[in-house]
Amino acid sequence: MIYHILVAFIATFVITFILGKIGIPVLKSLHAQQSIREEGPESHQAKAGTPTMGGAFMMLALTIGIVLFAPWNVATGMLLFLTLGHCLLGFFDDFVKAVKKRNLGLTAKQKLLGQFILAALFCYGLTEVTTLSTSLWIPIVNTYIDLGWAYYGLVFLIIVGATNAVNLTDGLDGLAAGTSAIAAIAFTVIGLMLSSSTNALAAESVAYFGAIVTAVSLGFLIFNINPAKVFMGDTGSLALGAAFAGMAILTKTELLLVVIGGIFVMEALSVIIQVISFKTRGVRVFKMSPIHHHFELSGWSEQTVVNRFWFGGALLAIVGVLIATVSM
Repeated sequence: MIYHILVAFIATFVITFILGKIGIPVLKSLHAQQSIREEGPESHQAKAGTPTMGGAFMMLALTIGIVLFAPWNVATGMLLFLTLGHCLLGFFDDFVKAVKKRNLGLTAKQKLLGQFILAALFCYGLTEVTTLSTSLWIPIVNTYIDLGWAYYGLVFLIIVGATNAVNLTDGLDGLAAGTSAIAAIAFTVIGLMLSSSTNALAAESVAYFGAIVTAVSLGFLIFNINPAKVFMGDTGSLALGAAFAGMAILTKTELLLVVIGGIFVMEALSVIIQVISFKTRGVRVFKMSPIHHHFELSGWSEQTVVNRFWFGGALLAIVGVLIATVSM
């Protein structure tokens, strides 16, 4: 299986690169350009006009890779549904930003409604189509706690949280793509580790899906590394977050997602802390949130922030895999 996964990775990487070469000129011709928040770091104003919605060719490459190489079963279908569903939601958001020239895109309520609908459909699939239990696996002690119907509330939280967290991370050239590739490698390894378990079909799907997500992230990174030639937009970032949520849920490693996706968690928490602190005390904890902007305004260059976040993400991914190794 490892050989076939490697072939899937290489082929999907090449497909992503080819689609990027074709897609970026198309995005330019459609004037799908990134608009930069006025309140953002001043250095980012130079990025205005860079093509966005690059997540479209990422997800096209992912779909081709899945169709050609991944095992076709319920788990693969659910992962693809959740990922492409959020890709479509992100596309609508990017369309409003790029074409309608509304920098904030869809309203928060509209985006959240879409995320809840997709999460609800995914939960329905878990209940009616799969045999996945409603138990939560506790790492280290290797025990399960049956949450009953409360588990579906947790699934909602994981999906909405992961999609928004990756979306918030997509603020510097190469940051979201690089950290996503690292996290996806970890889930590929976990899928392979579980391929002989009682949940072998789902684990095999996650192993292939993780490898293909790694491929599209690295293929996109070629064009997104500083200075970026294209941004993935919400089209890509929401889809990647959904992919991670789905892989964690199907392998029952929901709590490990917090570790493996620690950079995404840190980015989301920085926004939550900033908002709560400012609204309750009138004090900003960070110079700017998400936290990658705080480090920029503290004097770090953009590439330094990205490199150090990549390194941190790699360490967290290794820790997550080690925890899985000693716990399973």
